[in-house]
Amino acid sequence: MTNLSRRAFSLGLPAAFVAASAVGPGRTAFAQARAVATKEVVPLAQITVGRFTVTALIDGYADMPFTYFTGRPAQAVEAGARAQFGARPNGIRFAFNQYLIDDGERLILIDTGPAGSLGETGRLPGALEAVGVRADQIDAVIVTHAHVDHMGGLVAGGRRNFPKASLHVDRRDIAYWTDPAKRAAAPDFLKSSFDACAEMVRLYPDLQAIDGERQITRGVSVVDLTGHTPGHIGVRVEDGGRSLLMVSDMLFPSVHPADSGIGFLFEQDPAAAHQMRARFFPRAAEEGGLIAATHMPFPGLGRIVSDGGRLRWLAADWAHQG
Repeated sequence: MTNLSRRAFSLGLPAAFVAASAVGPGRTAFAQARAVATKEVVPLAQITVGRFTVTALIDGYADMPFTYFTGRPAQAVEAGARAQFGARPNGIRFAFNQYLIDDGERLILIDTGPAGSLGETGRLPGALEAVGVRADQIDAVIVTHAHVDHMGGLVAGGRRNFPKASLHVDRRDIAYWTDPAKRAAAPDFLKSSFDACAEMVRLYPDLQAIDGERQITRGVSVVDLTGHTPGHIGVRVEDGGRSLLMVSDMLFPSVHPADSGIGFLFEQDPAAAHQMRARFFPRAAEEGGLIAATHMPFPGLGRIVSDGGRLRWLAADWAHQG
């Protein structure tokens, strides 16, 4: 992985901005900053976990209507979001965060985003380019579950977009999302996930179906978080006494972790998803471990903490991690 300025990451600015910060003849620092500001800034965040470097990237965002949240009236969900300044005119904003793991020998990507299939997305290729990584340099991709917003980038354009990567997906999700009967019975908003999964199986015939919790490579392991989908998984990175748990869709902004009873329209087993959250949230607060969540505001890094008996999300000071 290309070595980039630590300060570039800590400010969330492209490395080109930092490289250009030495003022040349006839140009002011302000003029250079203004020139860079006319281009889209690619947000980046990076931390270290032992020997691992983990870079948070983003494919974009989409606003989810308050009516998409289940278990509570939409008005209550909206009121809670407004109390946290998290309400948008069209709902609650979901980020689509991905995480690139570098151990000095292998590059492992966790999820690939919606790739333009919903919301304002499709930015992951540019984010990878910003850190000097080509898609054909990715050694492995772990898909946390087979919703299109987590695997769309694998198959966008009908191509195998990560040509040299080994692909790891939970066997239960593969079985569910390639079942013709389940697709026929599914609501229209889920058809794209069935179609993307079929494309994934076609384009990555060598994919590795994960059976339960297992190690992908030394220090990178799969954690079973079933509920949101039958094969919903997390990914734990640990080394040197430090760890980071990527929990995918266990946490949604503005509603979690305060209320584990709030679910989401896309969940295949709402009861199981609720039970998993109800178990996971208190345990995470007790352990105090660092968490990465796909849809939390970028970079999705934080902790679940108990505040006067109420659970809340505490964003991590990621610029000073490591």
